[in-house]
Amino acid sequence: MLAAQPQLLLDVARFRNLDTSVKGSVVEIYATIPGQWLTYMRRAPKMYQAAAILTLEIIRPDGQAAYQENITLKPPVLSDTTAAIKNPLSFQKRLVLPDGNYSVRGLVRDQYRNSQQALVEMPLVLASADVKPTLSDVVLLAKPAAKGAEASNFSRGGFSLTRAPGGTYARGADKLWLYTELYNAAPEQELQVRYRLRKAGGKTDALTQAATTRGLAGRPTPITSELDLSKVPAGDYTLTVEVRTPKQVLTTQTATVHRITTDYAPAGAGPAR
Repeated sequence: MLAAQPQLLLDVARFRNLDTSVKGSVVEIYATIPGQWLTYMRRAPKMYQAAAILTLEIIRPDGQAAYQENITLKPPVLSDTTAAIKNPLSFQKRLVLPDGNYSVRGLVRDQYRNSQQALVEMPLVLASADVKPTLSDVVLLAKPAAKGAEASNFSRGGFSLTRAPGGTYARGADKLWLYTELYNAAPEQELQVRYRLRKAGGKTDALTQAATTRGLAGRPTPITSELDLSKVPAGDYTLTVEVRTPKQVLTTQTATVHRITTDYAPAGAGPAR
């Protein structure tokens, strides 16, 4: 079965490196390839499979690679390639890099149609020296952060995280879950957390929500939340997470949310490798 050009979604999240003996920041790259954009080849009667070749790179300002990896991803075998929804492919990498300016580059090729490829590039700035309260990047999730998870490449702060690729919440995905980490909060200090979802270019909030958290001693404070998107119209939005005391804002962080009400997926990709 021939398909259109492959697509690639790259989600990059930056966290504080808790190992004080190593200078730099933790970077998590989560790559997702929607399965319906790949070519499925017949392997046996009623057995079809696709494959994507993914190249990930982090490039220093001098053009040298700080990280490079080639990965071959294969979705489950299908017996019917006319199905409207095909499993997305996902891959996650966690790295520690010195602070500085980088570029993240992802290239995906359809293994069975080499001419079909997609390239995504984005800037990456790492700076971890701030001693004031600050938030990590906001990770948008397709499922609630699962507490009590064993330490792995896909867990943070004692939570297992299932990302919503590209920050996309499509048809049937009416809940937005998120995870972020608060650094340098005073131990046991109660802080207010405010969430605002505003349409790109808009002047009013489409959704607001408030909560509280307490600073933890000697480690980051995990912050998780759930927002109801069921009444949020389709469009592109900016989600702002604000941490404050009653008198002042301590830190804010933003994330981009894509709300789609006509199509399913690729949100909800299965467990990443």
